[in-house]
Amino acid sequence: MSTNPKNRREEALLYHSEGRPGKIEVIPTKPYSTQHDLSLAYSPGVAEPCLEIEKHPEDAYKYTDKGNLVAVISNGTAVLGLGNIGPLAGKPVMEGKGLLFKTFADIDVFDIEVDTTDTERFIETVRNIAPTFGGINLEDIKAPECFEIEERLKEELNIPVMHDDQHGTAIISSAALLNALEITGRNIEETTVVVNGAGAAAISCAKLYLTLGIRKENMVMCDSKGVISTRRTDLNAAKKEFATNRNVSTLVEALQGADVFLGLSVAGVLTQEMVRSMAKDPIVMALANPNPEITYEEAKASRKDIIFATGRSDYPNQVNNVLGFPYIFRGALDVRATKINEEMKIAAARALAALAKEPVPEIVSSAYNGSRITFGRDYLIPKPVDPRLISTISVAVAKAAIESGVARKTIEDWDAYVTGLERRMGRDDKLMRRVRSMVVTASRKRVAFSDGDRPDTLQAAAYLAAEKLVIPVLIGDKSKIQKICAEYNIDPTAFEIIDFRSNEECDRRERYAKLLHEKLSRRGMSYNEAMKNMLEREWFTLITVLSGDADTSIVRYSRRYTVALEAVKEVFTTKDQTLASMHIVTTKKGPMFFADTAVNANPTAEQLVEITHMTAAAVRRFGIEPAIAMLSHSNFGTDNEPDATKVARAVELLHERYPQIMVDGEMKADIALDPETRGQFYPFNMLGNHEVNTFVFPNLSAANISYKIMERLGGADITGPVLLGLNAGVHLQADTASIRSIINLTMIAAATCTGH
Repeated sequence: MSTNPKNRREEALLYHSEGRPGKIEVIPTKPYSTQHDLSLAYSPGVAEPCLEIEKHPEDAYKYTDKGNLVAVISNGTAVLGLGNIGPLAGKPVMEGKGLLFKTFADIDVFDIEVDTTDTERFIETVRNIAPTFGGINLEDIKAPECFEIEERLKEELNIPVMHDDQHGTAIISSAALLNALEITGRNIEETTVVVNGAGAAAISCAKLYLTLGIRKENMVMCDSKGVISTRRTDLNAAKKEFATNRNVSTLVEALQGADVFLGLSVAGVLTQEMVRSMAKDPIVMALANPNPEITYEEAKASRKDIIFATGRSDYPNQVNNVLGFPYIFRGALDVRATKINEEMKIAAARALAALAKEPVPEIVSSAYNGSRITFGRDYLIPKPVDPRLISTISVAVAKAAIESGVARKTIEDWDAYVTGLERRMGRDDKLMRRVRSMVVTASRKRVAFSDGDRPDTLQAAAYLAAEKLVIPVLIGDKSKIQKICAEYNIDPTAFEIIDFRSNEECDRRERYAKLLHEKLSRRGMSYNEAMKNMLEREWFTLITVLSGDADTSIVRYSRRYTVALEAVKEVFTTKDQTLASMHIVTTKKGPMFFADTAVNANPTAEQLVEITHMTAAAVRRFGIEPAIAMLSHSNFGTDNEPDATKVARAVELLHERYPQIMVDGEMKADIALDPETRGQFYPFNMLGNHEVNTFVFPNLSAANISYKIMERLGGADITGPVLLGLNAGVHLQADTASIRSIINLTMIAAATCTGH
């Protein structure tokens, strides 16, 4: 949670070990609660699909998960930046790859770690287990063995096989290259390319660039010894393919007048002088991770006409494999492709390049703080949060598989296929990643923490500072903060510390008291009372926001939420202003929004209208279009009890005043969650077949009980409460909140604060 490597190590270890160890699990997809269910799942009922598959092997796709199951297989010989650490040590990475497959494309994964470095034994192992899977993702296998392994398995198996370390980067960087060439007006056949690095990814990139139209005589590849030339005698077969006969021996010489630099090597190898030696409008893709061959700042300072890409998420033009492999396998699996061929890879690259030229939807621009994102030098390829990726890339890959003759299943209705992909993914469940992107791309907000001298707050603040997400302003005892920092190996210089009760803050307390007195003098607060309040951390923290010394704040509370809210209402609201709160409930179907969960005990119909309006606006700020169910124990007038009629009246008013909001009710929770049944029995409902993602409850008890049951029994991740109805950046958080919850609410506060 801090800049200290020891703390980052402890955080990573805790992430992987707490709760269920690891990052993935297997979940049943069929009922299993009764003896009858079990008799169908296993003996004797399971015999029937077995016999059908014996007669018709293709029926394995009908009766098992084979068609949605990928093996992520490695021997651990080239793991991330760790090198040859072995299969068992590489298992966390393979599980992580499985998590990405599931998160981005709803593909199930078994990670397989094979304990051999012998090429033949590895191939034999994969070949023998291949009947289990619909596809094989080879991962973290060192070169040159990875080339033979992939080629052999592609020849011997009838399912898609792809070594993502090679082809993922090749596909994504190809999309960036195509668009960069278009922007700079270059002819691909005349473009000169220098590739620095000669590992699996570099060689695969070079091969795909040649397929796209780069000419071999216009490409120079370098390894750690310099230019790979025909004069060298130390080259393996893969490198020999790219040996040049040009009279250059160093990277410096190779880059003279070059149009493109592709780096898949080490940090710091590319200098500003080298960049300046390149041709006009140089295209530089410095993809070494975590630190590129030249930093973004150095590259941009070297010359104004540069087009620059890295593998990092905190700079424009991130070449990220997650833009490719989930969707490539999705398309390949959906047409039961026998392989992933060059046509499919090129289709993915061209589809990515084309998508970047399309108008960017609000959901993406919202994720980047509402910034205007348009095709150009700083936007060559789509953002990872773009929800169109799954339909765009998967469709292109599936079509290419069919057209190139490697598909065993044809898709007749492409519109229905796209709808199925979107339904499969549900609402985008990467909410906090999107919020993080909003924070990263905006100016850093100053966030005041009322309990800055608590260990959990300090650890959360240390993480937020280290990741450059916000500027933490810690309210608390300075000596206590320093003591905790020493205990947890946290650098105290990463924060601003305000020891609000100390003598050195006398002037600030007086200034704040004057502000508070001016604000509340007509509500009966004297100057002396205001001064007294400045010795209370909650009041002091609120005035840091009112004064402009902080943009937003996280105020911890131990009493009831409504009691803690009183000071906030005094400072920031008018007499009749309605406030509400919302909890974000992250489920396996995606994020859902519950309101009002903390403020209004028994809202009137008018208050429900305002709560719904505020909630809809808050959900939209996250780049999600709200589909709102107004909940009750009644369905569209089946009960005339006062709570039900109150909700019905609120819905009527909402339809009159805010027809742009997709909302209906009153309805029971099961009807809200089941579009098919809702449409069958209540075809007049305004939600149609939309999946509901936002729930407004008739009273506080119902809302509070519901989200806590979801947390405890449903395994949902809960974030909040998010305070609604204030322009000021103030959020209240229970003192029992976890470090992760503090981080999440802080990012939401920073992403959504709009001033006061």
